[in-house]
Amino acid sequence: MKIAKLIFRNVFRHKLRAALTILGVAIAVMAFGLLRTLVTSWYSGANSAAPDRLVTRNSVSFIFPLPLSYRDQILRVPGVKNVNYSNWFGGQYIDKQHFFARIATDANTFQTVYPEYLLSPDQASAWMKDRSGCIVGQKLADQYHFKIGDVITIVGDIFPGNWQFVVRGIYHGKEKSTEESTMYFQWDYLNEQVLKTMPTRANKVGWYTVQIQNPNDAARVSEAVDALFTNSDNETKTETEKAFQAGFISMSSAIITSLQIVSYVIIGIIFLVLANTMIMTARERIREYAVLKTLGFTGQHLMILIFGESLSIAILGGVVGILITFPMAAGFAKGMESFIPQFIVEPSTLIIAGIFAVVVGIISAIFPANRALSMKIVDGLRQVG
Repeated sequence: MKIAKLIFRNVFRHKLRAALTILGVAIAVMAFGLLRTLVTSWYSGANSAAPDRLVTRNSVSFIFPLPLSYRDQILRVPGVKNVNYSNWFGGQYIDKQHFFARIATDANTFQTVYPEYLLSPDQASAWMKDRSGCIVGQKLADQYHFKIGDVITIVGDIFPGNWQFVVRGIYHGKEKSTEESTMYFQWDYLNEQVLKTMPTRANKVGWYTVQIQNPNDAARVSEAVDALFTNSDNETKTETEKAFQAGFISMSSAIITSLQIVSYVIIGIIFLVLANTMIMTARERIREYAVLKTLGFTGQHLMILIFGESLSIAILGGVVGILITFPMAAGFAKGMESFIPQFIVEPSTLIIAGIFAVVVGIISAIFPANRALSMKIVDGLRQVG
């Protein structure tokens, strides 16, 4: 009990220094948590992909389209349950700062192939009846205050022109992790306009989403689909939805790797901050440790005092850092929901941050503790400051 009181008093003997050190550790832990959350959220889309969906795209690159006629051929492959087709639309809403995904899709098969997007029957019916109608995710609707009946004007870039869409539905995610930040509209509406203005680009789709009967047949079905179009002008590559989404993520692999490296560099910063504090503290207390030894305190007692103080500062900083991570993550989530729909701090991130804080607290105390143990009482009493 006496040792615990000494540790507590030592921690807050220099209140300003202790407060700044704890704050420094807290900010570093928070930064680590946010960077780790950014990395894990980046991969969340691939991790939540449906196991019974495949994606068929042009084998050369995703940017090259495929003929609409491929749909009927894919449907005849044994094991295929349904086929949806889509186009990335692009465009600009208000200005470049207001980005969200805009996708033209086959409205007839959309809800069957993507059952995780929940849309009321009335809204689904209204969307099907309106050629220029669209549906938007709940988060997107909240962000831009979209309501049923609103007209959204998009300035096209891939498909030039001023495009107007009427909001006919607002979909909700079946699960908490389901994205709700995309606008979907009827592919037929896009194709009709392209036929009038750019007929050579008509009747083309960006990719096919293939719903299969048994997820275990994914490899067989993928091979069968690609075999249909071998040696054609538009050969295909079919892969699981998870692999397809991971392909997008790999385009940013350098950025992701950099973020991971920086997150661990921050751990080094925590160590330097705390180690510097403990070394300064040990230097100031050399005479005090010598006096404690003359009073009968053993080396074990001194180790407990030094490690206890270091761990106390590290743990306090870690706890404060973890607590402020949540409101900071919530703020980041609001600002980045169009790019990263699910910005959620995972328990594993908090556990790793907590473990690192404790480990740094232990390592930071090793040098001061070794110096105190090896110090002779006479030398310690001679120490001046």
